[in-house]
Amino acid sequence: MALSTPASFLGRLLATSLFVGCACGVITSPLFGNAEAAAPAAAGDGHNSGALDLLLAGNRRFFKGRMLHPDQTIGRREDLAKGQQPFAIILTCSDSRVAPEVYFDQGLGDIFVIRTAGNVIDDHVIGSIEYAVEHLKASLLLVVGHERCGAVAAAVAGGHADGHIGSIVESIAPAVKATEGRSGDHVDNTVAKHARMTADALRASDPILAAAVKAGHLTVLAARYDLDTGRVELLKDNDQVESAAAPEDEAKAAPAAGAHPDPHAAAPAAAHAVPAPAEHTPAAGH
Repeated sequence: MALSTPASFLGRLLATSLFVGCACGVITSPLFGNAEAAAPAAAGDGHNSGALDLLLAGNRRFFKGRMLHPDQTIGRREDLAKGQQPFAIILTCSDSRVAPEVYFDQGLGDIFVIRTAGNVIDDHVIGSIEYAVEHLKASLLLVVGHERCGAVAAAVAGGHADGHIGSIVESIAPAVKATEGRSGDHVDNTVAKHARMTADALRASDPILAAAVKAGHLTVLAARYDLDTGRVELLKDNDQVESAAAPEDEAKAAPAAGAHPDPHAAAPAAAHAVPAPAEHTPAAGH
């Protein structure tokens, strides 16, 4: 039976490291690790990189067509009837093509998902995130914009929006203005900027989220989902993407005799730690 406890989350992360570490002859997880082999974490984000590791590993399974569909059993459902403890919060768009449980290959009780058109925020959204942080103890908040977002396209196009749709367009307007005149696609540039601005606003949101960030209990990051490839890529402070891709042979290792790999695991956690800021060439459209 699957467990929804802090020990379960740590066990999954540990099993990921042990499985691949034993197969390759070295353990590279930050939990056990070889400091030289472990990937560096970005300043201020190292506390909760384990949650990000699980999400990015799941996304790699998704875009490579190796999904495991974990935590979708009767036993998991029955266990979750007693309570939940998701390891991450995802704020993303309501677009039918961008379901986080699917593109992160997660299951029941794994992630706390909030979806609004254009991933805009208001008091209800912030209150929902605060609940997940304060009461459910989720340690990672990921704001995910996506390629060819209709809400962002409407904001970029300008003009009148009927009904309450206008409030969504107004929320995205600051990002539209901030990206005017940039090279590349205006809609895609705005998607990235809006995700970053939203993450910044949530990181500074008083009283609960800002305090959790300051205490190191919460990491807030922005990302972009690519409709064509299925990849989720982290966004740097300058709105450029930071590739989260893993080596193509990541899943070729076999478990050592007697090993019990975590069903969520596809690669060593250290390979997916939050990347350190570095100069790089932005992806097309950014």
